[in-house]
Amino acid sequence: MKAWLYMTANKPNGVIYIGITTELKYRIGSHKNKKYPNSFSARYNVDKLVYFEEYPTILPAREREKQLKGGTRNAKIKLIESLNPEWNDLYDTLA
Repeated sequence: MKAWLYMTANKPNGVIYIGITTELKYRIGSHKNKKYPNSFSARYNVDKLVYFEEYPTILPAREREKQLKGGTRNAKIKLIESLNPEWNDLYDTLA
């Protein structure tokens, strides 16, 4: 089953959230709809999909998540801006 690592933000260079999922469109929709109102992403309005990577299974996605969470904020920003320099919300580009 495919999996995705994703990063959401509340604005360019704002708060960044990193997560993994097997259902990317559904998961981002949950962030946008604040399905869990007390969650970090709901409290900080971190609901714009600014970056994602696809993996064949959840295990490599989880490893990548650990790698990115252990890295610097500057590294995360550079990664986002390498593919999405305008910090556009990519949610509408998902199939």
